[in-house]
This record gives sequence, structure tokens and C-alpha cells, in this order.
Amino acid sequence: MKEISISKAFDSDVDAGLIKRAVLSIRSMALQPKGPSAIAGRTNTANYRGRRSLPASERGINVGHARLPRLNNRRGRLYGRVAGIPRAVGGPRAHPPKPEKNLKERINKKEKKAALNSAIAASIRLDLVGARHVVTKEITLPIIIEDKFEEMDKTKELKVVLKILNVLIDVDNAKEKVRRRAGKGKMRGRKKKIKKSILIVTGKNSKVFKAARNLSGVDVCVSRNLNTELLAPGCVPGRLIIWSESGIKALDEKGGAKNAN
Repeated sequence: MKEISISKAFDSDVDAGLIKRAVLSIRSMALQPKGPSAIAGRTNTANYRGRRSLPASERGINVGHARLPRLNNRRGRLYGRVAGIPRAVGGPRAHPPKPEKNLKERINKKEKKAALNSAIAASIRLDLVGARHVVTKEITLPIIIEDKFEEMDKTKELKVVLKILNVLIDVDNAKEKVRRRAGKGKMRGRKKKIKKSILIVTGKNSKVFKAARNLSGVDVCVSRNLNTELLAPGCVPGRLIIWSESGIKALDEKGGAKNAN
């Protein structure tokens, strides 16, 4: 055991509401606007003529028929098929999604940074971590490991280290809770629902990414790419994190550090 410096972010207050705002903002950026063409269902000759002065076959009023737009035809308008309205066959949708709608949830930069610091602080709260992970009494937070850990490229070796750190039990728990998704998501590449397990934070792209990719619910992230959604999946703070020594030092570059054992 040796003494290292950790970021002041670990001393931040945990604000669940602010964390939720930041996570929803991140998720909204992945939404793609969609909607039908503005003229969908209206590319036809249908129109409505309500002048009483017109011949009965050319008007749509006082003729014992519904006052609706009808298609032009070889006889009179009165004999045309109703079209161009939502209630008609092949007509437009009544209230379709609009592609011009703004789906992005904006958040201020200071709030975004405060939410990230808040999520980092929640990761060392044993009550919050224990609420969403399987933790043992031997765990001391935060979990920091030397940089040699980043050079592991075998899943077998990684599992041995996780067992020594007393976090393998949470990975096994996530594996047992993999379940088949209900609904049409199964046809769209989302066949399974996987519980989130530990997050490994490194200082750079390293071999441990390859070693951890076969473990259910385990995520690996470079410190500079951390965001609130990784630290609080589902808007719930308190994720179990393993920091590499260089990964936790990278947080200090954003300002402020204190000594810790």
C-alpha cells in the first residue's frame, strides 16, 4: 500500500437530481429525428368544393354525402373516392412525429461538470454502491490498482485479480441476471438485457479492454472519456469502479487533489 493523490471530485456532494439531468441529456443526443414527408398521403387530386351554386355532381354540400375532399374522376366529383385526409384509405397520419422536432436535452457546462463530480463522489459511498452492486465487507472504496493491471490481455488473468479485489462476485451476479428481452427489440439487435457490473477506468487505451470484453456487464473506459452515464447507469448513482493508478491521476489534471492512503 502506498500514498497517492486523488481528485477533489471525490469530496463533492451527491446530487441525484443533477445526475439524472446529465444522464438524460447524454441519452437525448443519441435520438434521431424521424417523421413522414409533409406531403405523404396528399399527393392526389382530392379537394372539397362547397359552393351551393355548383351542379350537384360537382359540389360536396347538400347532396346527401359526407362533406369531404374527393378525387377527380371521369364522372362528377360527387362520385369520386374520399382521399387526402387521415380517416381515408391511404391518407396521411393524423398527428405524425415531426422530423423538425428538437429532441436534444441541453445542460449547462458547469452543471454537466458538477454532475460528473457528483457521480464520482457517489462511487465511494458504500451505501449507494451496495444498493446496486453485490459487495462484501472486505471492500474499501475507492479501489485503486497499479498500472500493471492495464496490461492484462487474458480474461482468465483478469478474473483472478477481480477475485483478489473481492469484486468478482458482482460480475458473476450480473452474468446470472442476463435475460431475454420482451418485445420487438429482439428483432433489432437487442436480444438480451444485461445487468451493469463494475467499471474499469484506465489512463490510456490498453490491453485490459480486450480482457474485459467477455465479462457480462463490465465496462472499460479511459479516464478522459468518463461521463455521467457510465458512472450512473440508469440515472442511479453509486457504480462500483476499479481505478488504475494513472486513471485516477488523470482526474487531477482537471484541477484539485488531496492526499489519501
